[in-house]
Amino acid sequence: MATNRALAYLESRKNLVGGAGGLAGLVLTFTGVAGPYWPVVVAGLYGAGALVAPPERPAPPDFPDPSAQLDEVRADFERLRDYLADVDPPPAARDRLTGLTELLAALLDPGWATEIIAQDPEAVHTLSRAVRQDVPEAVDAYVRTRWWTRLTPGQTPPEQHLVRQLELLRAEAERLAQGLRETEARRQESHTRYLEDRGPVGEGGLGGA
Repeated sequence: MATNRALAYLESRKNLVGGAGGLAGLVLTFTGVAGPYWPVVVAGLYGAGALVAPPERPAPPDFPDPSAQLDEVRADFERLRDYLADVDPPPAARDRLTGLTELLAALLDPGWATEIIAQDPEAVHTLSRAVRQDVPEAVDAYVRTRWWTRLTPGQTPPEQHLVRQLELLRAEAERLAQGLRETEARRQESHTRYLEDRGPVGEGGLGGA
């Protein structure tokens, strides 16, 4: 450990700048400027250089960019669909679950949609949470609660909670899709304003004589 610290210091900015200062002190010594106090001059210049050198800046953690995160969410979504294929939801929830998964599939489909989503960390988080937490937890809670309901009838049917949860998740996904549409609409409007502000092409421009 001590050896590693010593090697790190040898390669540090402080040592490099300090070494440059010490080298300048040796030059002063050889030219006779430092005189008999050359050890003090060399040490002083080294110390001054080490003090003024910028501190070492540790490299920030290399987290995956949003595009890479979406690739991971897309892979997890395929695992989720495999899981849902083994589940037999009640008729009231089946259509809602199908509609939700189709909407999530469209949002995660590689293309222009994911290009926009990758620029919005909150959208990436929303999709990741839906795929990895909300949908599987809703379905699994239904499956487990349904078993217990058979032992203690008379309680609120678990499919009611599942249907409501799927409706809420579908609404959240639709809000995300609506936000993407509005983003594209704003970009289109901005380009229109840009073209309008640019004004007509003059006689010397394209189409001029």
